[in-house]
Amino acid sequence: MERWHNETSTLHLPVGQLTITLDDVSSLLHLPITGALHSFHALFADEVIFLLTKLLEVSAEEARAETARSRGAYERLGWVRDIYEMRCQVRWWIVAARAYLLHQFGCTLFANKSATYVHVVHLDAFRDLGQSGGYAWGVAALVHMYNQLNKASRTTTRQIAGYLTLLQGNFVFLNMLHSIMI
Repeated sequence: MERWHNETSTLHLPVGQLTITLDDVSSLLHLPITGALHSFHALFADEVIFLLTKLLEVSAEEARAETARSRGAYERLGWVRDIYEMRCQVRWWIVAARAYLLHQFGCTLFANKSATYVHVVHLDAFRDLGQSGGYAWGVAALVHMYNQLNKASRTTTRQIAGYLTLLQGNFVFLNMLHSIMI
């Protein structure tokens, strides 16, 4: 990639320009691009503790300790995985499903450069599991990826985060198209 153009969300490559669209998200990742948009907003410590105690059914003390260890509105992926395993053992399937989804989203769609933390704000989208499938997750994933590409384009940044399968899929398609045209 020669450069990322923040204003147009366009990748400039030696073989041409590439913009990743919602259609790409739908086709490559099979994520819904229509439906309700979940509003993700910054969380305060008391909101994080509330979500963890209510939706993952951990004690307030455990939630405070994990939030202090993570230094903010993030939780360690390993801790979330442990919550999932413990909830499966006691057959709390709804809580286990929330933990599983939070872990998966933190590892894939909303991955960050740490590769060890997930933002708790995503947990709120799993409050009602029946409704969470109606969100336009493809839109959120594309916005997150664009934000990560904007951050990665800074000269001080040395690595990129986000769900790069989407980016790789478009590169493969563009290279195939370029080889056909030659």
